[in-house]
Amino acid sequence: MKRILGGIAIALLIIAALGFFLLPGILESNINRVADHDPYEVSEAAQAMHDGLSVVDLHADTLLWARDPLERSSRGHVDVPRLTEGNVTLQVFSAVTKVPYDQQYEGTSGDSDIITLLATVQRWPSRTWDSLLERALYQAEKLKDAESRAPEKLMVVRNAADIDRLIERRGGGSSPVGGLLAIEGAHPLEGKIENIGTLYDAGYRMMGITHFFDNELGGSLHGLSGEGLTDFGREAVREMERRKIIIDLAHASPAVVRDTLDMVKRPVVVSHTGLYGACESPRNLEDPLMKRIADTGGLVGIGYWEGAACGTSPAEIVRSIRFAVDFLGIDHVALGSDYDGAVPVAFDTSELAVLTAEMLNAGFTEEEISKVMGGNAIRFFRENLPQG
Repeated sequence: MKRILGGIAIALLIIAALGFFLLPGILESNINRVADHDPYEVSEAAQAMHDGLSVVDLHADTLLWARDPLERSSRGHVDVPRLTEGNVTLQVFSAVTKVPYDQQYEGTSGDSDIITLLATVQRWPSRTWDSLLERALYQAEKLKDAESRAPEKLMVVRNAADIDRLIERRGGGSSPVGGLLAIEGAHPLEGKIENIGTLYDAGYRMMGITHFFDNELGGSLHGLSGEGLTDFGREAVREMERRKIIIDLAHASPAVVRDTLDMVKRPVVVSHTGLYGACESPRNLEDPLMKRIADTGGLVGIGYWEGAACGTSPAEIVRSIRFAVDFLGIDHVALGSDYDGAVPVAFDTSELAVLTAEMLNAGFTEEEISKVMGGNAIRFFRENLPQG
């Protein structure tokens, strides 16, 4: 009997160990889903046009997950092989460091955190378990490690000169994907202004003010206070501007957006969003604020999920893009997928030619398609990243 019980105990330990190792994949497979669909029809003309574009996506949370970005995965939305198939020139990789259990588009507190559990389950270094700063640094290390293992496939972009080098390399027979690091909500600063420099040194060139909850910098669009920038938030905005870090107002409260726009001397972005006039969702800022962002030279990335576009099909995404172009102006609209951000979508990054095809079907001009799919973002980064 002891021998039998011992065997059962060993078997249970093996099952538990296997479950521990398999759990990250199981979790992501249920969160970052792509809807089942037949292959999208893309004409030869649309594919040829797409292949000639410089495609840029302003937001993906790929570094959060237990996947090698260099390996094609059967789960999630983004990896380098799929970016290459989708002809993506530059992908902004955003580091997520804290997400409350009760996250909702309205009334979310910051009293809990899913990422602590996720970091443990995914076997992140112990230094990340209780430090939001270390979580951001670890995700930057993941991208830089991928670049070091395959520099012909991935190039980390830190300045405007890197943008030019990336374009030159892609036109010279090589086809690396560029990767630019961003922070989703500035809570990894942990209340210390000097941590902006720490994150800058780690390669971060875009920083959000808030994510799903109010933090030391100010109120979230989804938080409890509705407040604007705090004194620390104003100090952080000034330091970001001084370092030419691009400020991202996705998830910021209307008051934070107004306060930031009153302060800044450089254009800002809303990396992943929709427009309220096209989709009356609490995830989307009111249209006059979005117009103000555009009027100061800013850039707005249109998302591919239900909360941003009130639909996920290519036609529904293009409908939101059309509204944004007409309302904000053609020079201020970009792609902001929110891929790998715990959102179900109708196509992954390898299938991005379907957006080009759908825009052609909807009567977009070649200039409009070129600018929205990446031309505007390339120009914006050339003008607003540190020169290098």
